[in-house]
Amino acid sequence: MDNKGSKVKKAVALFYDRYVSNAPEVKASGQGKVAERIIETAKEAGVPLYEDPDLAEVLSKIPIEEEIPPEMYKAVAEVLAFVYKLNSDYQGR
Repeated sequence: MDNKGSKVKKAVALFYDRYVSNAPEVKASGQGKVAERIIETAKEAGVPLYEDPDLAEVLSKIPIEEEIPPEMYKAVAEVLAFVYKLNSDYQGR
């Protein structure tokens, strides 16, 4: 929170390759201007964005290059399902 009581924007970038790691890893994390840059970079690269401030808050506490903990699997699986659906819809065009 900033000193006015409003929430500061946070962003977390995840990477998952089932052939490389057991679970998704945090690849970038930040708040404020850093979060804005993460989002801008993702948009420029065509990476789908999933907005969930509560999930971003929890994921932002995980160190960069660390796998998400097992208790986060279900929440992150929903994000991955969202991304896979977007990719499927895009390829179907």
